[in-house]
Parts: sequence; structure tokens; C-alpha cells
Amino acid sequence: MDKKEKLQALNEDWSLKNTCVLKKTATQAVFGHGSANAEIVFIGEAPGKSEDEQGIPFVGAAGKFLAEMLGDIGLKREDIYITNIVKYRPPNNRDPEPSEKEACAPWLYEELNLIQPKLVVFLGRHSMLNFFPDLKISEAHGKLIHKKFKHIKTEYFLPLYHPAAALYNGGMRDTLKEDFALIPKILKKIDAPNVVA
Repeated sequence: MDKKEKLQALNEDWSLKNTCVLKKTATQAVFGHGSANAEIVFIGEAPGKSEDEQGIPFVGAAGKFLAEMLGDIGLKREDIYITNIVKYRPPNNRDPEPSEKEACAPWLYEELNLIQPKLVVFLGRHSMLNFFPDLKISEAHGKLIHKKFKHIKTEYFLPLYHPAAALYNGGMRDTLKEDFALIPKILKKIDAPNVVA
């Protein structure tokens, strides 16, 4: 089995054994999407209505904006991997409960450890708070964080505003585009010896 097949098998296995209560109300599990060999993994919060229907993360307006920003830095969706903290849509797009996040956490960690990206990008505060509960997105966005976790191999993290929030706020949109433009430099920094985060 190559890495892509292993990732597919991992997602299918977790969709069967996952105990998240959102399974009961969601149409389907929304697997991560993209390259199993991605250098960057983007993590959102939870699937919305379009994602729940199509089974693919970030396919609505926020997904279009994300694709536009990827294009600005010379990447396509196929080059990256995108997933969510919670794999099932919460009813009426409410925030996921801590127990729902907890039920999906091992699934996310296994995804990350199979792909082993150089950089994890958090799309929005909910995604960031899952890993860094004491940070504020207004202060942390666009800043590279270097931290070792016991359960995942990736050590570099970049919080960004959520594309959906930026769609309705012009100032935030500009900030997000500026932060996004830093990603190629950050990857070079991670590749450089004696990197200082």
C-alpha cells in the first residue's frame, strides 16, 4: 500500500469505529482531502452544509477563497491536505462540543502522523485552540509557532484567520491574504538549518 492508499484506509477505518455523536445527525463523515505527501496540512473546525452533502472539506465560499489564496502562492488544492478537527457537521453549524472534538482527535493525529507535514496551518481560532488553548487568534495569526507534542511528529504551526470570517470582513480578508503570503518563506525557514521559530 502506498501512502495515499494508507490514508484512504485510515479514514475509512476511523469512519467505522469513530464514536462521535455527530455521526447520528450528519449525512456522512467528511474525510480530509488532498495529497498524502503534502508539506502543508490545513486544519479547519468542522464541516458545514456543503461539505456534509459532498463529503469534501472546504467546498463552499470559504473553500473558493482558500483556493484563490493558494493560487497566489503558487499552490493548488491537490498540493496540500485539508481536514477538520471534527469530521462530522454539527447541527445548524453550531460549534463542536469538547466531547465531539475529543472523539475525533485520535483520527486527526493519525492523519497528521501518516502525512508528516512540515507545517500545520490552523484555519480559525477553533482549530488553533485545539492545540494551543491559551492563545488568542488576534495576537497569534501569521506567527510561526514551534512546539513539540507527544502525540504528533509535526513541530511547526501557523495560526490564520478562518477564510469564512474574512469573507464578511474586508480588513480581515486583507490580513489573511498577507499572512497567507508568508507561507512559502516559512517553509524555507523550516528547511533551513538552525531554524529559529
